[in-house]
Amino acid sequence: MDSTPIPHDAACPGCEVPDLAFSDHDHADCARDALSRAEALMLARGVRLTPVRKRVLQILLEAHQALGAYDVLNRLAAEGFGNQPPVAYRALDFLEEQGLVHRIRRLNAFAACMHPGEAHAPVFLICTGCQLVAEAPGAAVGVALDQAAGNLGFTIERATVEAMGLCPACGAAA
Repeated sequence: MDSTPIPHDAACPGCEVPDLAFSDHDHADCARDALSRAEALMLARGVRLTPVRKRVLQILLEAHQALGAYDVLNRLAAEGFGNQPPVAYRALDFLEEQGLVHRIRRLNAFAACMHPGEAHAPVFLICTGCQLVAEAPGAAVGVALDQAAGNLGFTIERATVEAMGLCPACGAAA
């Protein structure tokens, strides 16, 4: 995957800062910003963002939570894009390969990347109450993980950190 960075104008502080990710904010603006950056990144890479791929990305951006492939497929089918599982899976695979979505393995689901084109290793904070997912910076966690692995002579090839818990709203309601 090409790691050509795309500038980010921090249009959505709610999606950028972990402690604000679960707060009320104009998510439509950050979704538009992320989609715009994704389109620019695909153009820079010379890769086509087909209508189905673009719509899958939009669905994930609108959701602000992780969605399973069949959730995405149901939305696509309702909008006339087809109802066969490969339609969703191919688009999701492409978007993941391009760094536009993240696979949340714990949920067997996908979430839109809020930092397309940026080199980052996020930590996913998943609310067990409302199912919202925040993409938080994970550089410090990555350093600690690399150090722990290195102490054992282990080389990490891939790591995804997913933390389950309650967002501020769900925690307050509990």
